Amino acid sequence: MDTIKIEKKNTLMVAHRGVSGLEKENTLAAFIAAGNRSYYGVETDVHRTADGKYVVIHDSDTARVSPLHVEIEKSAYDTIRGVMLNDIDGTCGRTDLRVPSLEEYIKVCKRYGKYCILELKGAHADEDITNIIGIINEQDYLDHVIFISFSLQNLINLRKQLPDQPAQWLTGDWKEEYKSYLVDNNLDLDIWYGSLTEETYAWLRSLGKKVNVWTCDDPAAAAKYVEMGVDYITSNILE
Repeated sequence: MDTIKIEKKNTLMVAHRGVSGLEKENTLAAFIAAGNRSYYGVETDVHRTADGKYVVIHDSDTARVSPLHVEIEKSAYDTIRGVMLNDIDGTCGRTDLRVPSLEEYIKVCKRYGKYCILELKGAHADEDITNIIGIINEQDYLDHVIFISFSLQNLINLRKQLPDQPAQWLTGDWKEEYKSYLVDNNLDLDIWYGSLTEETYAWLRSLGKKVNVWTCDDPAAAAKYVEMGVDYITSNILE
């Protein structure tokens, strides 16, 4: 198994939840797979546990990715760490497939020199933002982190503490009223690839906004956006 190589020119490739086309999403195996390849960044999702720790997993529970149903925000860190995740073939037996801590994710990205594309999942209060920044600063890696979120409030809370940190607002569609979100909060855009039009792209470029498209696994569609000149393509399998 391997990634699908594309002619990416100046576009930077981001591994979605690690190289999740090859290894189980949001595991150290998936992050290391990205580290050993030409990706610019590694995307993941951060949640707070019931006892105030931070783990990286997409959903609010483990039901989709393991045989067990453990709710992340209602469970202790040690309970979550005890869950063994399914492999990409659906079997469960690899003891290395666990829900990583935020620290572990940062350490892997730093080891391989990859940017962290860190999605703030759910609702993160100011205290959570402070704690997440603190964990990243402990690894001396804040200058290699781009924050993303579907929650505008999360990004507004981020801006209180990091007014100039690279940050992208995530959306599946595009509406005119979204323009003020980006302008008022000094945000770039991370949009579902099927929703980005030439017109929207031209407006974003006129203001110097960076553009990330997610999650594009179609080489033909990726080629279109490479020609358009987007800054980033987030993908499960394209490299």
